[in-house]
Order: sequence, then structure tokens, then C-alpha cells
Amino acid sequence: MAAMLVTPLSTAQAADSDSFETAFDTVLGTELRAPRAYETPFEARIASLANAERGRIGVAALDLSSGQSLDILGNQPFPMASTSKIAIVATFLEGVDRRRFSLNDKYPLMVPVPSRKFDGPVAPVRAGTSLSALSLIELTLTRSDNQATDALLAAVGGPSVVNDWVRRAGISDWRIDRDIATLVRDDGAIDPATTIDPRDSATPLAMVQLLSGIYEGKWLSPESRAVLLGAMHRCVTGKRRIPALLPDEAQVAHKTGSLHNTSSDVGIIHTPDGRAMAVAIYVTGQGSRGQREARIASIARAIYDGYALQNPRNYRKTASR
Repeated sequence: MAAMLVTPLSTAQAADSDSFETAFDTVLGTELRAPRAYETPFEARIASLANAERGRIGVAALDLSSGQSLDILGNQPFPMASTSKIAIVATFLEGVDRRRFSLNDKYPLMVPVPSRKFDGPVAPVRAGTSLSALSLIELTLTRSDNQATDALLAAVGGPSVVNDWVRRAGISDWRIDRDIATLVRDDGAIDPATTIDPRDSATPLAMVQLLSGIYEGKWLSPESRAVLLGAMHRCVTGKRRIPALLPDEAQVAHKTGSLHNTSSDVGIIHTPDGRAMAVAIYVTGQGSRGQREARIASIARAIYDGYALQNPRNYRKTASR
């Protein structure tokens, strides 16, 4: 499947003719849909924040207690960037659960060797310092360390093994094609704001399915689940993204992603009364990284407030930071 050029509609165009979802359907050759009708002001608010005029924005959210969900361009592929690292870690932890690996096993960091863009299908790397698998997981999810991620990816057997785990989990529209060293080396060839590249991509709905399944303990042991979600709770990247505008009482276990002209954040938001929601937000274009991050933060807060308004007994504290 080759990369496909898309032209987002302006707000006026979307109102006057087809929805921007229909515009993407036209380009992708899938069945045209009627203009999207949003049932609640909550959904309309998210749609307005996810306006595609300055670049594609994909959103999916699921209240894990009520089952209420929403999505904007939820079934369109977006570049995962480092949000793919959640599934890489999950694949390794399944190996721990099956006693193929141990968290005490040591693996070398995969250090990139300088090379020119597109100079071969795989970027060259060399073995660096060896660290325990537990340390590699911590670096991968808390600091988005690419060398640690590629160490875990090599340990499990490469992208095809991660894709197999995702498929066995029942998730479609999710794939990785390259290690992180190659992904970073070759970044910038395609503008994700106007072009869909199926490589190393996922739909927001697929990512929410992954997040919710991990949270609900569908695929990993309680111990492995705790390792993964615990590291996501300690994430130090993306402070201006999902967590930025949430109430002080809310807690977030999340993973960020950044590549050329795209910023993302996905994770689990915990409410003051112990409930949770899975959220995936992928933002392209918008003019700058700071503007993309601000859009992510605004969408995350609107999702939180929207679920609070519709389920008031379950979200008691909503004071702003």
C-alpha cells in the first residue's frame, strides 16, 4: 500500500459539503459516508478541536467504566512514532510471562551508526552497554529511549514478531515496519499532515483498543501489566500534552510520539474516583510542535470534561490546574 496524498477540507468546506471524513474516504477509495452528525455537544466540541484544516488530527477515546466512546478520523492511519513502543514492550513482557525471557536478562543498547538517509533498508547499529530488560523497559517508556527500544525489539525478534502479537490480540490497523533507528534516520520523506503512509502506523481506534486491553489485563499477567503501566505512569516526556491541562487530581499513564510534522500522546487517564479512560490523540501539521502539543492538551481536557459532564457522579473533582 503506497503513501496517499490527502487534502483536508476547511471548516467552511466541511460544513457546506461533505465531512472531512468523507474527503479522506474519497482519496482512499473506500465507501463514501454521509456527513458526520454529532449526537452531543461533547462530541461536537471534540470535532471542533480536531479541525483538519491545518493538518490531519485523529482522536479516539473510551470510558472504560461506562463503555462510552468517541472518535474523530478514528479509522484513519497516523504515524505512531514512539507510541508504538507500548506494543514492543508488551510483546517482550508476554515472553516473560511464557518464561522465554526474564526481566533480569541483559541486552545491549542498539546504538545507531551514522549513515545517510535511505542508505539501505535498515539503519546500521552497533551494540552498546548491556542493561537489564527491566531497565530497558523503564528507559523505553519513561524517557522514550530509542536505543533501549531497539534492544527490546531485537530481543523479541523484530517488527514481524510485534505485529504477530498485535494480531493475536485481535487488533487490526496497527503495524510497525522498521526499527526505531531506521524510522528516525529516514524521517521527513513524507508529510503526515497531507499524506497517509501506512508504514509504522495505527488508527486511533486501534491504539485505544491496545490501551484498553492492556489496562483490563487481557493479554499480560498482573505482574507484567503492572510493569508496563507503572512505567507509563512515570513517563517524563510530553508534559505539555495529555497531562498539561488536566485537574491536579487526575493521573496519567501515557506514551508520547514525535516525528516530522507530527506529535502524539496516548494513554490511560485515571479520574479522582478510580475510573479510567483510554485516549489516543494524533496531531499533524498545525504550524509548530508547540501548537500540536497545545492541541493535544486541549483535546485531552475536553475529553475529560465531556465524560465528567455526562457521568457527573463518577468525576467528582474537576478543578483546573
